[in-house]
Amino acid sequence: MSVPDSLFPASGPTEAPFVEVAGIPNFRDLGGYPITSPTNHSIKREVIYRCAEPSRVTKDGIETMQRLGITHIYDLRSDQEIKRYEAAGRGGIVEWEGCERVFVPVFKNQDGSPEGLAVRYRNYATGGTEGFTKAYTDILRSAPPSYRTILLHLAYEPSKPLIVHCTAGKDRTGVICALVLSLCGVDDEVVAQEYSLTEVGLTTEWKEKVIQHLMKNPVLKDNQQGAWNLISAKKANMLATLQLIKDEFGGAEGYVTEKCGLTKEEVKMIRSNLIVEKPAVHYIN
Repeated sequence: MSVPDSLFPASGPTEAPFVEVAGIPNFRDLGGYPITSPTNHSIKREVIYRCAEPSRVTKDGIETMQRLGITHIYDLRSDQEIKRYEAAGRGGIVEWEGCERVFVPVFKNQDGSPEGLAVRYRNYATGGTEGFTKAYTDILRSAPPSYRTILLHLAYEPSKPLIVHCTAGKDRTGVICALVLSLCGVDDEVVAQEYSLTEVGLTTEWKEKVIQHLMKNPVLKDNQQGAWNLISAKKANMLATLQLIKDEFGGAEGYVTEKCGLTKEEVKMIRSNLIVEKPAVHYIN
């Protein structure tokens, strides 16, 4: 199935599926995407939101999230990562009335930010997919306890909208979002295009500040192109990851049942909760 580039917004993160939340980059709704079968069905909107770390959220931004009815925010970062970012004046913890922060680190004792992954996977900074698939394989192997918590929320508390985030809202967040969409029958091309929206979701200012910081890392010394690749979200990287999930786990359902411990009934509950008989907001020709 081919998906035209015009299917997704190109003019900036104020258009759907992006939601303007002051102080939080890359904030968007995971709903509204078509599923392959049955026709005229799509992913329910205003249930799952994804974003970059929210430490610079403003009062207006909090009020926006309260209006959205968000009750839980799932933080996939490690404690070590949070402390390091806090010490550098970036990326602390934020909480607000009416929303419960749930700490679900993918890597308990490691930094899972793009910079942290670059240290462990030198080829993560190259232009190919190999580094990303290796990094995402590590995420998939470490994430089951974290992802299980989020998946069970979707199974048992579908009336309580949630946010999933890490540092950039790209890698750890991107993998769980891809699993959810795939589990519900969204085509791989659409899943990968949704993932790539981070390219426009992260502001130029955010990217430039991160690049300046990344260039101080010995792993990326004199490799500005590699630093830019670290914060990229290319469709090819997610397509390769989705193929890896099929090859190693038998697909999204195999992963969430075998690795995350969900039952077949809980998988059915997630699908029932998230698939609605409504035309997709993002159409496929």
